Amino acid sequence: MERKVGTVSRGIRCPIIRTGDDLAEIVVNSVLEAADSEGFELRDRDVIAATESIVARAQGNYAGVEAIAEDVRAKLGGETIGVISPILSRNRFAICLKGIAMGAKKVVLMLNYPSDEVGNELVTLDQLDDAGVNPYSDVLTLERYRELFGENRHPFTGVDYVAYYSDLIRAAGADVEVIFANNPREILKYTKNVLTCDIHTRFRTKRILKEAGAERVCGLDDILNAPVNGSGCNERFGLLGSNKSTEDTVKLFPRDCQDLVLDIQKQILDRTGKRVEVMVYGDGAFKDPVGRIWELADPCVSVANTEGLEGTPNELKLKYLADNDFKDLSGDALKDAISQRIKGKKENLVGDMASQGTTPRRITDLIGSLCDLTSGSGDKGTPVILVQGYFDNFTS
Repeated sequence: MERKVGTVSRGIRCPIIRTGDDLAEIVVNSVLEAADSEGFELRDRDVIAATESIVARAQGNYAGVEAIAEDVRAKLGGETIGVISPILSRNRFAICLKGIAMGAKKVVLMLNYPSDEVGNELVTLDQLDDAGVNPYSDVLTLERYRELFGENRHPFTGVDYVAYYSDLIRAAGADVEVIFANNPREILKYTKNVLTCDIHTRFRTKRILKEAGAERVCGLDDILNAPVNGSGCNERFGLLGSNKSTEDTVKLFPRDCQDLVLDIQKQILDRTGKRVEVMVYGDGAFKDPVGRIWELADPCVSVANTEGLEGTPNELKLKYLADNDFKDLSGDALKDAISQRIKGKKENLVGDMASQGTTPRRITDLIGSLCDLTSGSGDKGTPVILVQGYFDNFTS
């Protein structure tokens, strides 16, 4: 019988994960128990995805603010440091900032405006227009910012991040000066020791700073990229991708996940005979239409994945075929014609007009975004996602 359902994304409930748990076994058991409970079967090329958070928890990859402070002090000198381009987030950056401030005598905090890298606004574009401010060239002091724009609270959290971050730095024992600018070179007028906190543009920012005469330059990926006094770490990403755990501790991005995804894949094959694909996912990409905030606070969407998830989709656009190549057909004749075109499609459709409008993104980014939206970040209790039918097409 012809299948009548395409892609299905299911959140899989799991036990609360603790450090030292056998995560592969927990994930496999949870998926198979859900299949038995809900009456579905696994198929070849199903995708099992686990959020990075439970992987880091199982690994015990945590660090305290003291470890952050010590690493910042050692790498940036412990005097006046510039902290530039942070995102505005209590969960993602506040505890990191506390540790950073503990490792310096003064922090010159340079905030991007009108919004941070992931879309959190400090001011609106309309406010800039009304004030005649050009964010690409104008550098604002805190006093000038307040004079022009007053207090601006985040629309979702109600936090004035300018005051919140300033107070946090002072409470950590450092002096603070705040400026608003988008050219990283501006920080060098205040200090030659700079910590750049941008995520996806960090390599360019570090290059610009070094070429402009900075003496010491680090990114968040350079802080805690090795253990400090037995702390957790991430060799590749450092503090990037970390989340608040407690008021004095962060959970870091997970390490060395490839063995985990291969282990889950093998256990499923051994127990069901089905060869599934597996990934560990971070933030997907979704822009909120009201707050205009992207997720993308993690340094990558796929932390690790099995080989079958590599590449990009190779798909034809059904509505293009129906409206152009087969515009004179309908009913079964149209269905048969499109089915034959799909079965005979080239292995690489790049540049083919019939593929226009299909999403030009990596498979891992697409599936990771689907998983991130399915799992949510609150109390759903579904840190594992099972995606079925993703690799099907109209002929399946």
